[in-house]
Amino acid sequence: MMEKTKKKGTRTGFTTGACSAAAARAATLGLIAGQVPAFVECLLPNRQLVRFAVADGRCDGRWAHAVVVKDAGDDPDCTHGAHMTADVYLKPEAPGTVTLKGGAGVGTVTMPGLGLPVGGPAINPVPRRNIEENVRAAGGELLQRAGLEVVLSIPEGEKMAKKTLNARLGIVGGISILGTTGIVRPYSTAAWRASVVQGIEVAAAQGQDTVVLTTGGRTEKFVMQALPHLPPACFVQMGDFLRYALDTAAKEGIRRVVIGGMVGKLTKMAQGETITHAGRAEVDTDLLAELACEVGAPAEVCEAIRNAETARYCAERMQELGLHAAFHEVLARRVIETLAARYPGKFALHVLVCDFEGNKIAEASGNAP
Repeated sequence: MMEKTKKKGTRTGFTTGACSAAAARAATLGLIAGQVPAFVECLLPNRQLVRFAVADGRCDGRWAHAVVVKDAGDDPDCTHGAHMTADVYLKPEAPGTVTLKGGAGVGTVTMPGLGLPVGGPAINPVPRRNIEENVRAAGGELLQRAGLEVVLSIPEGEKMAKKTLNARLGIVGGISILGTTGIVRPYSTAAWRASVVQGIEVAAAQGQDTVVLTTGGRTEKFVMQALPHLPPACFVQMGDFLRYALDTAAKEGIRRVVIGGMVGKLTKMAQGETITHAGRAEVDTDLLAELACEVGAPAEVCEAIRNAETARYCAERMQELGLHAAFHEVLARRVIETLAARYPGKFALHVLVCDFEGNKIAEASGNAP
């Protein structure tokens, strides 16, 4: 008996960028008033004004310290509960300036392609501007006679980073300070889509001519074992966002695209669906039946496949008939035909197919452009 799907919550939360901006604003106010406030109003990048609770406020006249604990809402984010920390230092020798630095737990950029200076902190452009805007708003007249240096840190940030793909993108030593609106929306497809695009851009910026696109963790593990010579930056978990991945690969001049997948998602690709989420379109069982007939399955099996609900049923029937490898090879070839027609001459395609346990079944290659 299948378990009922756990209902997903809808409560929004706040980005690492928004929480960092609130902590920096609170510390700046503490530097001016001699006491860090228990609550602070912070202007988010989306222009919403939000009140944040402030913890561990301390100051001594030339320095102030504040922490905002990140609330990710109902999003299953590894940074939920992170102590986004700001230390603001008075710089009398540099009036009017606001400088941002990354402290412990904030990642350091080591590769090009992220739109951030190599060697600098992984603080994305939108939160960077938003943090400075909030510090300047709080700093007021103080900035006329002194500058402010803001050091952002995240205790446990290095540990949290191990649960992200940061290292693959060349961000080491901690997590990134992110967020384009300041708001985290639960199970955000926009965030995943952006990470797919960014992953391919980073691979291209490193001079890689190959990207390996997978539909999830199991297929990624499979292709990493199959292609051990490729560096980690080549591997991108695209999830359901095939169209965005391939559009970016074409734009960045990637010459070879490898797709790793299992029967369900590959069937969606073969039938021309470039957003492969289960809720977007049904699996084309007519296509599956056609491919099964092509490799010699009996007519009654093909008809049963045509009337089935899932691609997995087809895979299981092919297994019973000893046609498993042949069926998945023609499926892989159909994926290549479909995608090559959509992206003519853009890149060579290679498809690797695994079973539900992550074992290789088949592969197919298309001609190079």
